[in-house]
Amino acid sequence: MLKRVYATLLFLGFCTALSAQVERPKLVIGLMVDQMRWDYLYRFADRYGNDGFKRLLNEGYSCENTIIDYVPTFTAIGHSSVYTGSVPSIHGIAGNDWIEQQTGNPMYCTQDDAVVGVGTVEKEGKQSPRNLLASTVTDQLKLATNFNSKVVGIAIKDRGGILPAGHFADAAYWFEAKSGDWISSTYYMKNLPTWVNSFNKQKLADKYLKQDWNTLYPIDTYVNNSVSDDNEYEGKWAGEEKPTFPRKTSLLMKDAGYELIKSTPYGNQITLDFAKEAIKNEKLGNNPKKATDFLCVSLSATDYVGHRYSLSSVEIEDIYLRLDQELAAFFKYLDQTVGKGNYTFFLTADHAASYNSRYFMDMRGNGGYFFSRQLHRNLNEKLKAEFGAENLVRSLMNYQVHLNYKVIEDNKLDEEAIKKSIIKQLRHEDGVAYVVDVEGGENMLLPAPLREKIINGYNRKRSGAIQIITEPQWYDGTPRSTGTTHGTWTPYDSHIPLVFMGWGIKHGKSNKVVHVTDIAPTISSLLHVMEPNGSIGQPIVEVLGND
Repeated sequence: MLKRVYATLLFLGFCTALSAQVERPKLVIGLMVDQMRWDYLYRFADRYGNDGFKRLLNEGYSCENTIIDYVPTFTAIGHSSVYTGSVPSIHGIAGNDWIEQQTGNPMYCTQDDAVVGVGTVEKEGKQSPRNLLASTVTDQLKLATNFNSKVVGIAIKDRGGILPAGHFADAAYWFEAKSGDWISSTYYMKNLPTWVNSFNKQKLADKYLKQDWNTLYPIDTYVNNSVSDDNEYEGKWAGEEKPTFPRKTSLLMKDAGYELIKSTPYGNQITLDFAKEAIKNEKLGNNPKKATDFLCVSLSATDYVGHRYSLSSVEIEDIYLRLDQELAAFFKYLDQTVGKGNYTFFLTADHAASYNSRYFMDMRGNGGYFFSRQLHRNLNEKLKAEFGAENLVRSLMNYQVHLNYKVIEDNKLDEEAIKKSIIKQLRHEDGVAYVVDVEGGENMLLPAPLREKIINGYNRKRSGAIQIITEPQWYDGTPRSTGTTHGTWTPYDSHIPLVFMGWGIKHGKSNKVVHVTDIAPTISSLLHVMEPNGSIGQPIVEVLGND
């Protein structure tokens, strides 16, 4: 009898020891700063306070050489790759938009016509993660905890909230410009929670836009990044005479509506306001079932501001100075509600961004514009003359040539001959470095890093047959293009920040090259869960405090 009791106690002790080994933080927060370049951690550092970006660097671990290892570099792909540890070739998110090669139909990355909006009757509500072919680290956490963990995604952009939260998320929310409300879809819920309705009733978008947007500090102190506030590289809103401060959002909103908030720092502020409400009302980090929760937040306003105003603008400097303060307030909130040391936080980006090419050339650099719409027309005209059929190129999208396979089949044309003709024509275009038949032998003529990026970014069912690689500082646009953009293979589009902080994270910094696909395996290792099912990355072991 005593032997049986002893054996039972020993077994229970062994089980307790095993369970004690599985330690996890109460909450993981992934913050994606849309279009954030790595150098923004340092470019404005002399004006950052001690509790925002500097706290991240002083307490956390910074991977200084984090590189995107695919092309093209667009938002939906970045969010998917961070959370799946994978690339478009596998996870299937081949762009913000793409062409379904089998049908020729256009597809938006989170489009789902089988669901309807919750909190809206507009088509913006017909969204879900169904187009994402691989699991996310958030999915793996749900599986590992028998779905006791709670996962929520939040972003102004639908794709920024939906794709990181994964397939098993409890909720994803995004901002609807028509109403100024946060909405979701029936993929997640039948009705918005009471707390979301209460938040929407506050009409914070009205409150913020009525304040106008002026600089945080005297405008003559903005010298780290900015050319003159009145310059030809910045875009204007309808009704503005000059692209200068103060931005009279209180007046502009009469015509622009709530769309305006996306291109101001208030877009980040209202997102973090909503994130705090989610933490409070969903009890994130204080899970009654004692499981780890995961909050995925994407700050979209930095991307909209970059696209409209360019990298060298006062607006960019100002939004990052404000973001520094907003991060400090967010960290303080997490410390008070979840508890310092109880959460793991990481900050990264979906892509970076280029200088305005006209600005770069005016400063005596080389650069130019790759005008895809005009090239699309020119290609079809020349192909018609050569092959006798119209619209052989369906689209020039994502720096890829999408063929019109139906026209090719109906006219019994030689697909290989058409591709060779296209490649020959594009090679003579200014700013084009390489033109690659992705499934042909041409990719052997590229430098190995570019070849790998093309292969990683190519999804046979959703990508174009021919990949265009531009020369540095060339991107899709026209000589009149204002603001900035992204999408190419270059370091200015693919070098992003990655900083971890909090539970289970060492303090330090490394210049070792890591990849965007390494983020999900690192978080998986931290949480002791299986990496996502399409992951090709490796854990960044230097980051982990328990290794």
